[in-house]
Amino acid sequence: MEQERLGRWEQDILALERRGFAGPGAKERAIREELSLAPVRYYQLLNALLDDPRALAHDPVTVNRLRRLRERWRAGR
Repeated sequence: MEQERLGRWEQDILALERRGFAGPGAKERAIREELSLAPVRYYQLLNALLDDPRALAHDPVTVNRLRRLRERWRAGR
């Protein structure tokens, strides 16, 4: 059985994570303006997306990079 693909919303979140942002607040501004989300909600959705096998299949480089960052952050708490 073929695995279901990511929706447009999830693809947009991963696409935003692939981008580089210049200066403080630029990413949060993009989250609000482009996705109409509060940054807190965005990061909640992103965290759940990192555990979704469809996200890994869609963009393994970005998902694996973010998983490594998340693990480093959790280990440093």
